Amino acid sequence: MAADSPPPSSLSYKDAGVDIEAGAELVSRIAAACKATHRPEMLSNLGGFAAMTEIPTGYEQPVLVSGTDGVGTKLKLAIDHRRHDGVGQDLVAMCVNDVLVTGAEPFLFLDYYATGALDVDTAERVIKGIAHGCELAGCSLAGGETAEMPGFYQGEEYDLAGFCVGVVEKSRVISGAAVNVGDVILGLPSSGPHSNGYSLIRKVLEKQAMTPNDDLLDELLAPTRIYVKPVLALLNHINVDAAVHAMVHITGGGFFENVPRVLQHPEHAALIDTDAWQWPEIFAWLQQAGNIEQREMLTTFNCGIGFLLIVAADQAQACMDVLSEQGEDPIRVGEIVSADTVPGAHQILVR
Repeated sequence: MAADSPPPSSLSYKDAGVDIEAGAELVSRIAAACKATHRPEMLSNLGGFAAMTEIPTGYEQPVLVSGTDGVGTKLKLAIDHRRHDGVGQDLVAMCVNDVLVTGAEPFLFLDYYATGALDVDTAERVIKGIAHGCELAGCSLAGGETAEMPGFYQGEEYDLAGFCVGVVEKSRVISGAAVNVGDVILGLPSSGPHSNGYSLIRKVLEKQAMTPNDDLLDELLAPTRIYVKPVLALLNHINVDAAVHAMVHITGGGFFENVPRVLQHPEHAALIDTDAWQWPEIFAWLQQAGNIEQREMLTTFNCGIGFLLIVAADQAQACMDVLSEQGEDPIRVGEIVSADTVPGAHQILVR
């Protein structure tokens, strides 16, 4: 009589590549960083099924403003060189800066972190960077999701997505409807390419057949600037209706795609003087190393200006003074003109 076959070994979720204990360990490691971002409106703690919040007080007709974004292929460069600490701020910045252009105060942020196999040390660095970004933006990291997806992401790969909610008084929404000929365009400096154009940046590195050194990586992976606090300080200091007519986050698509989003009248255009500011060296290097045309640079990158404010001409200096008091270095980069204006040397017409 044949011997009985051995019983089949049992399988676990961990055998399939998902480590629940690692996820619990991550939550315990990031709890203090998340708590540091807490706002009084929050009604729930980290680890629940959903985040609950009240609408911030002081609004008669509160309008909720939402935004979502990721970091894009900048992550690939960060992962390849184990530079994980700044990408969390990138994630927050790409969302809160978009919400800010409406005049809204970001107050709630959620993140999504997906990977093949959870490396707790890496995830901790990333999410603590997200919490730091939330502190810079003055919003609460209300929660998020960590997903292990073995077979979907390879090796040390991970991806990020962010979700932000802001609030603004309905009468103080900034839509661009008030933009008019003669308005002044103020620019706020960027910290580098921010989180845009990295497919082209990686192509330039490939073309140069080079491994970037630490100095170049520092420039390429500098975290995206968060403009929330200085801009909100300006909006709270002035008569918004009389002063700030539109704001623009120079994100994917550069100047040529983002500025037209706030120009509601076809007879208006933005005349921008590209010599009004000193382009950071990283952009000069990219242009030379990749043999990239000027228009392509201004369509792909921020070229040193990460945020624009379109303001009434008679309020321009007052706006610059307030922004300077907040630690910004505002630059007068152009003005709103008739769409049939012919640009001069070193000028671009965006419509």
